[in-house]
Amino acid sequence: MMTNFQPLQRRNLADEVAAQLRQLISTGTYGVGQRLPTEPELMQQFGVGRSTIREAVRLMVNAGLVRVQQGLGTFVISQQALAEPLAQRFNRAHFQDLNEVRLLLEVKIAEKAAIHRTKEDIARMKAFLKKRYDAAKANDVEACRRADVDFHTAIATASGNEIMVDLYKTIATHLIQSFKDRYTDTVTFLETQHLHKALLESIIDKDSAQALIWASRISSSVK
Repeated sequence: MMTNFQPLQRRNLADEVAAQLRQLISTGTYGVGQRLPTEPELMQQFGVGRSTIREAVRLMVNAGLVRVQQGLGTFVISQQALAEPLAQRFNRAHFQDLNEVRLLLEVKIAEKAAIHRTKEDIARMKAFLKKRYDAAKANDVEACRRADVDFHTAIATASGNEIMVDLYKTIATHLIQSFKDRYTDTVTFLETQHLHKALLESIIDKDSAQALIWASRISSSVK
């Protein structure tokens, strides 16, 4: 069976191959009980290597969509994937989607932090914001990115909502590599330093309305 496949543009090719195969299975192009094309056929159709195809098939097996029968091939066993762990879902998410969730979460976190922050929280946020500024002035991109994530994580901690903290940390971890590709200097960090300072001041003042406003302005400034 010859099928038209979309060009691959993602960095993680195995995730993209698996995503396209999932789409073909969910739409019935490959029905339950049907055998998928052979490894060489998939390699040719997707334009990727054998290791990429094998990793994609492994992801499909873990999702409960296919079963590999030694010597016979890979067969579709379900059109609906098992519940996917959130961290694994983040792994195959597009940057824009994941970053949008992060920014929306930061706004709510800031509002909550202004209500629940402690003196210890304030000290941590001040320290990370200073590191962010010092690293930005020195054009130390790696240290600046790390301090920025640590600053927002400290705000999440100050929110007092453990689920928000865990979710934010998970999202931030998956975005770090994308940040490395997108921010090759500290210009953006310097340009938004005053917004972060205003956000911190509103949290210190326990002004949740202003914290929400400043967090929203930070979110809208992200390129």
